[in-house]
Amino acid sequence: MKNWYVLLSGVAMLGACATVKTTMPAAAGEYKPVDTQLYRTIAQQDSLMFVAFNQHDVAKLQSFFAEDLEFYHDKGGLANFQQTMQGFRSLFDQNKTTGLHRQLVPGTLEVYPINNYGAVETYQHRFCHVENGRDDCGTFKNMMVWRLRDGRWQVTRVVSYGH
Repeated sequence: MKNWYVLLSGVAMLGACATVKTTMPAAAGEYKPVDTQLYRTIAQQDSLMFVAFNQHDVAKLQSFFAEDLEFYHDKGGLANFQQTMQGFRSLFDQNKTTGLHRQLVPGTLEVYPINNYGAVETYQHRFCHVENGRDDCGTFKNMMVWRLRDGRWQVTRVVSYGH
């Protein structure tokens, strides 16, 4: 995990995997969405965003973020849109063949409406890459604020912590 910390602290990381399901947790006592449709919409956006991440597609990935993005990372500090996109490019260049990918931890996704703005999403995600021939993984917490403007959802704030 030693290189994992360096990997994450240098780049404001995010998080989804193509197999992420957009269904809600079913167990009694777990989170229940305030707005089921909003939950499904944000879960889908999260999934699509991180399909792009897992495919190392910076052009597609950046379309999910607003130009006024603020990305707070407990180890890496504050990054704006340009810094975050450059961080993704560097990360992907450094990990072309290492299997770098993100998976949403099942049952951790929560979505809450923000009146007249959009939604806030919280979850845990697992990042993995191959180091010395073995998977090197870590699970981290994340919060994203999504803005709905002109029918388009984009992330304006990210807080990534627990590294």
